[in-house]
Amino acid sequence: MFQTRALARPASHPRLLSFGFICLSFVLLLSLPAKAEETASDDLIVSHGYSFYGDLKYGPDFEHFDFVNPDAPKGGEISFAALGTFDSMNPYTVKGRRGQLSWFMYESLLGDGAADTYGEGYCLLCERLEYPPTKDWVIFHMRPEARFSDGTPLTAHDVLFSHNLLLEQGLPSYAAAVKKRIPKAEVLDDYRIKFYFTEGISRRSLIDQVGGVPVWSKKWFEETGARLDESRLETSPGSGPYMVDTVDVNRRIVYKRNPDYWGKDLPINQGRHNFDSIRVEYFGDDTASFEAFKAGEYTFRQEGDSKKWATLYDFPKINDGFVVKTELPDGTPPTPSGIVFNLGREILQDKRVRQAIALGYNFEWTNESLQYGLFKQRASFTQDTPLMAEGVPEGAELEFLQSLGDIVPPELLTEPALMPHTSNPARLNDRRNLRQAMRLLDEAGWAVGDDGKRRNAAGDPLRLTFLFNTAQEGTLSAVMENFVSNLEKMGVEAILEKVDPSQYTLRERERDYDLVFDAYAAFLGTGTGLMQRYGSDEAAFSVFNPAGLASPLVDAIIQASLLSESTAEEQTTLRALDRALRYEFIMIPLWYNDSYWVAYYDMFDYPDPLPPYALGQLDFWWYNADKAAELRAAGALR
Repeated sequence: MFQTRALARPASHPRLLSFGFICLSFVLLLSLPAKAEETASDDLIVSHGYSFYGDLKYGPDFEHFDFVNPDAPKGGEISFAALGTFDSMNPYTVKGRRGQLSWFMYESLLGDGAADTYGEGYCLLCERLEYPPTKDWVIFHMRPEARFSDGTPLTAHDVLFSHNLLLEQGLPSYAAAVKKRIPKAEVLDDYRIKFYFTEGISRRSLIDQVGGVPVWSKKWFEETGARLDESRLETSPGSGPYMVDTVDVNRRIVYKRNPDYWGKDLPINQGRHNFDSIRVEYFGDDTASFEAFKAGEYTFRQEGDSKKWATLYDFPKINDGFVVKTELPDGTPPTPSGIVFNLGREILQDKRVRQAIALGYNFEWTNESLQYGLFKQRASFTQDTPLMAEGVPEGAELEFLQSLGDIVPPELLTEPALMPHTSNPARLNDRRNLRQAMRLLDEAGWAVGDDGKRRNAAGDPLRLTFLFNTAQEGTLSAVMENFVSNLEKMGVEAILEKVDPSQYTLRERERDYDLVFDAYAAFLGTGTGLMQRYGSDEAAFSVFNPAGLASPLVDAIIQASLLSESTAEEQTTLRALDRALRYEFIMIPLWYNDSYWVAYYDMFDYPDPLPPYALGQLDFWWYNADKAAELRAAGALR
């Protein structure tokens, strides 16, 4: 039963999404769980890992994750491409463009969750954690053997320093949120640290929040005077399995496996981190990148361009069996990408204008004419999962929405969940949709003049700037150009402004656009990361909320989800959240692919089957030296 009184409780706040947010979902039920141990003497929960409900797939004595090959050989190199440029190896700077994988060297108290579960974290820098059932605080007991790559010990003092550094020099939205939710942290001794949590707020995304903070060397930062918010090429020593080998700005980054990595024998690391080196090659555009792959300049490519996938993967190395082209299953919900409206622009605050603009996108024609029919149209923020809202709300979801009172628009209770419009696949400019769009614009006060351009009563033109990254040229560029041409047919002055990657990054951060091709994050569970993505408190400046969505309805649903007391309640609130986000209409949903398109030189192996929630090519794939030798003997590799 859902009670409106829960919404009167103090609000919780967002966490930094780039560290991941808790994803508690139905997948936890797919295996027999290992319950976190409880210490009867003081009623504390002591565990080797954490999930909100205390259920963990892997017990305290697990030897390795089920999806890895614990006997995978170490060695070799894997390489991939990056587009654009970089001028910094500090991934947390708000200036410049960070290099690919520049976060790769750093670890946290809780390691990356197993790729066959959601919402679970297992001890990495810590040996165990303890907390009361109320989750008012947590103590992490750290591993004394943990070391940075320069050989210096990693201690609780480094953890506290890193926590405070993020508050002082990290993203403002992160710092503001964390200070409200985590008022105090203290070092108990060299290998124990305690975090305290604010009374009266949701206990979601607290323990896993502090457990996910990357740990940096206090000694290095104090000796160098470096700042977290500055652009720099120097990197602090990390504690992870890889460290920087070479950096050639705008051309190449090479990471090498640390032969003295302190954590190589931990169960959480078995069968992982198998390559001796990981190389990133930079290219100005994807055409150059693809040609370099064919030539053997790098060895692994994940394709996103449907035209290339359908027509260009027939080069000799594929026909000769030197390069593997395959589709691998992707069990994660598709990224909610699309054409995002900047709701900070007055012109786009009228939903009728947004609806009209959306009608300029013809998925059916685009998919058949430009994308070879390879995609499906995305409708939901939780596409193809049990959390996807469908039809009119009923049962527990209807009861929950009704409990929220007048904040819920009446039509949300009686109309089916919003689905994308359909279009005529035979022609780009679907006349029926364009007529409907023109009626909406007329109703919104944007009349057509003698010159065919739309203006409001003050004579201002309906002008929209669509920011586009030149690194994304190719099929995507063609899709957006056709979309813009349909807007022009409506009388909209639409400008597809193509800028280089560095300008794009700067303008995206400053939200200097009307429309932008961007993405939010899919969700399978609740967590305060939802607030940072979709909530109102930081909507004006959060880089994770490109539309600037600030909706009391969405806020209320997220708050209720954070206070849910069972998996069933949580899933009901998140289904309502998907329904509400689609109602708010913050973006034009485009397409999705339910598999990974990959091509690679036939010298890599991977576990079969793959885990459902990660492709894992840099994590748990491995190098086959015999196959590599055959490729070199045949002249297939440079």
